[in-house]
Amino acid sequence: MHYVVIEPHRSEYPRPIRFAKGTLLDIGPRYEGEAGWQNWYLCTCTGQEPGWVPAQLIERLSVCQGRALDHYSAHELDVDPGQLVQMVRQLNGWVWCRRHGDDELGWLPEQKLQRLT
Repeated sequence: MHYVVIEPHRSEYPRPIRFAKGTLLDIGPRYEGEAGWQNWYLCTCTGQEPGWVPAQLIERLSVCQGRALDHYSAHELDVDPGQLVQMVRQLNGWVWCRRHGDDELGWLPEQKLQRLT
């Protein structure tokens, strides 16, 4: 699916968490905030700053420990209205997408996108 950006977005995380499948994670608090953004957990792993990870990618080993079920990056795209993106994956109010023009991959809040028909 293709979308057009309808509202600007700038990442607040200059060093987003990234890890490979099987990485052990320390699981922190669940995100509390924007409606529709449930099931994100603040996680840490060796050599990374804390970052938000969707619950669907965490295999729970205990209350505060988990294992990554897939490769992951919390990278967010910086975009402006009118830019085009292609959805790769949608989770918990966010869309992992590919920006047209440079093929950069990253997350965008779903409410800042409008689906093209």
